[in-house]
Formats: sequence, C-alpha cells, structure tokens
Amino acid sequence: MQSAVVTTVMVVSVFLTVGLNTLVKANMSKGMSNYVFVAYSNLLGFCLLLIATTLHYRNRYPTPLNNSILFRTFLIGFFSVFIQTLYYAGIGYSSPVLSSAIEDLLPAFTFVIAIVFRMEKVALKVRSWQAKSIGTVVSIGGALTVTLYKGLALTTGVMPNNLLLSSQQSEWLLGGFLLAAGTLCCSVSLVIQTWTIKEYPEELMLITIATSFSVVLSFVVASVAEQNPKAWIVKLDMELVCILYAAIVMVSTRNVVCAWACRKKGAVYVAMFNPLGIVIALAMGTVFLGDTLYLGSVIGGAIIAIGFYAVIWGQAQEENMTCKTHGSCSIIPPSSSCSEDTLLLHNSKDIMIA
Repeated sequence: MQSAVVTTVMVVSVFLTVGLNTLVKANMSKGMSNYVFVAYSNLLGFCLLLIATTLHYRNRYPTPLNNSILFRTFLIGFFSVFIQTLYYAGIGYSSPVLSSAIEDLLPAFTFVIAIVFRMEKVALKVRSWQAKSIGTVVSIGGALTVTLYKGLALTTGVMPNNLLLSSQQSEWLLGGFLLAAGTLCCSVSLVIQTWTIKEYPEELMLITIATSFSVVLSFVVASVAEQNPKAWIVKLDMELVCILYAAIVMVSTRNVVCAWACRKKGAVYVAMFNPLGIVIALAMGTVFLGDTLYLGSVIGGAIIAIGFYAVIWGQAQEENMTCKTHGSCSIIPPSSSCSEDTLLLHNSKDIMIA
C-alpha cells in the first residue's frame, strides 16, 4: 500500500512539473526574467513552508540539527537555486520537450553517483539489482527513441510545431547543455538529500530550512544577473500565475514530497520517474496543443514503461527481501525498512550464497 502511494504521488508530481515547464516557457517568451522568477517563487514558497512548519510543530519540538545536517541542508538549498536557474534558462533557449528529454538522463546520473557514494551496491548476481540496472538503461533508451526517432504520423496535428527548426541551432545546443548541467546537479542533490533525510527524518523542517537558504541565494543571483529594474515588477497576468504555481506546487509541495519519497524509497527510485516526463509532455502537446503524434513516440513510450516497471519490480524485491529477513514488515520502522545499509547487507549476503 505504501509503495502504491509513493508511486502515485511521484507520477502526479511529474505531471505538475511538465505543466510548469510549459507555463514558464510561455511567460519567458513574453519577457519574464527567469532569475526574478526563481527568486520570487522561492520567497513565496518559503513563506508557505514556514506557515506549514509552524502548524506542524505547534505541539512538539522538531529534532535538533547538528552541524553536519545543517551544512548538508545548505548544500540542498544551494543546488536547488543552481538547478532552477539552469533549468529555466535552458528551457528559455530550447523547449519544455527538450527539457523532458534531457531530464531522462537523471536516473543514469543518480544511479552512477549513488554507486560512487555506496548508496547503491554493485551486486551483479542479485536479481533486484539487475532489474533496476536494466530498467534504468531501458528507460533511457526509450527516451532517446522518443527524442531521435519520429516514424509515421499517427495523428494529424492541428497546428505545426517544430521547435528545433524554429530555434537557432546555437541557442538550442546551449539550452541542451544548460539542461544537462542542471540534471547532473539534480542527481547530486537527490543523493545528498537522501543521505541527509535518512539521518534527519523531518522532511518538512529540512526543506523549510533549505528553502530559506535558497531565498537568500536566489535574490543574490537575480540582483547580479538581472540588470533591468523593470524585470522586478510582476505583471498581474499569467506571470503572476506562473510564480504562484511554482511556489505552491514546486518549491513547497513537490520538494517536501520528493524528500519524503527519498526517505521511503531512495534517490534512484525518485529519479526513475523522470523518463515519464517526455511521454507526458508529448501527450499534453497532442491533446491540448494539437501536436502530431508519431510512431516513434508510441514505441519510445512503451519502452519507457517497460524500463519503469523493471525498476519498480526490483525495488519491490529488495523490500520483500528485507521484510523476510526481519520476519515481519510491521516490526520495522518506516524510516528504516528500506534503508540503504540494510539493502546493501542483504545484497552482500545474496552474493555470498550465490
């Protein structure tokens, strides 16, 4: 039941992310500064998080933070600003579809970084590890299929939309580079966040403190990078809606949800939902914008679904292994039932038995 809840929440968050990327692109095309947008959305998001944290801890004190946790929280806030700035600048130079395609590299980046930091152990003879590894590669292959192969047109688009041809090639490449750099930083942030949340399982407090650092850093970046004073004046139109959307859905809600999912399932599991983004982006474009649906998109979407299922299956096998070893899932605290150390221990045992 818990796995189904985490999966459902993460799928919804991917839908919301794709919607925000489309909204941001539309507003930046009308002159909205991405630096000011990041600063204002972080500030409003922090205010919402502060209210939620105050209400949540009104009857008890949160767990005290030590210097190590506080430093890692600062890193999470720092990477958050860096990621947002790179992503939105990259979308401005390219498109939300390219953003979703580049973000499909997140599982691979996260998986490799998790192995380097020993949060994922190389266990070639363990089926769950094999499923997660193969599923990650398959999902990336599906994303590349969607991006690089079109094939036959299955539907007739209402309006033509060829972003690659309408954009300058140099800007498109720059956008892709910025998005790739942001994806790599996002992988590092996920690993740090998972490492931190395992030791400090208070995700609401953690994200609130991290966002407070993000507010300061984002205003510093915006004051240096944005030279036009008029850019700080928020227009009472879709620009304000975009800022409210980002603050409520992304900065506050989604960040807390991702921290919670990292504690429950780990960084690699959370990163695996990103390949669904390009499928959702293409579906939204076909339904709401009248884009043409191509055979390559359908094939790529099916491949992504297979890879996604393989990773989910591998994660479930690891959890079952942990539960069987302890005799009963109910006696294991939620914060430790899927801990990385426990999984590594059982993976090692399986290798020895094999």
